[in-house]
Amino acid sequence: MEKPWITIGDVATRAGVAASTLRFYETEGLISGRRSAGGHRQYARDTLRRIAFIRAAQAVGLALPDIRAALATLPDGRTPTKADWSRLARDWGPRLDAQIAALQRLRLKLDSCIGCGCLSMKACALYNPKDAAAARGAGARYLLGDSWSSVVTDSQQAGQAATPAQRK
Repeated sequence: MEKPWITIGDVATRAGVAASTLRFYETEGLISGRRSAGGHRQYARDTLRRIAFIRAAQAVGLALPDIRAALATLPDGRTPTKADWSRLARDWGPRLDAQIAALQRLRLKLDSCIGCGCLSMKACALYNPKDAAAARGAGARYLLGDSWSSVVTDSQQAGQAATPAQRK
């Protein structure tokens, strides 16, 4: 039996995304469609579930390469089932836990910043004008768990003076 096909406009409306998003997803290999005899783009009805999967994965913070890799684990490019989602959600759990922890650290830093009232980029505890934290590696070092005291200790051992923000 042939798959029922629906137009790009109908898919966009039912999925709640722009047609350009569907074309982008297709270009990225996340969904696939076909052209009608008249040259119009069409998608199988089960594409709606695949788009819902993509949007749900994006909503929890996953990037398109991660979503593409997850969809590649499905046999024959089929649409994800509830069991597939459960398996993938378990696999993504540690990553999501790390993102939650990073956001909680950010919230704590922002609370302390709001509480100090300095309103100064030169003395703010979240600002590091000499970028002493860069010596510890790439990324937002404080949000990744590096403490101010460890950065200050590292910079002092390297012969750098601690900035006013680091002395707080």
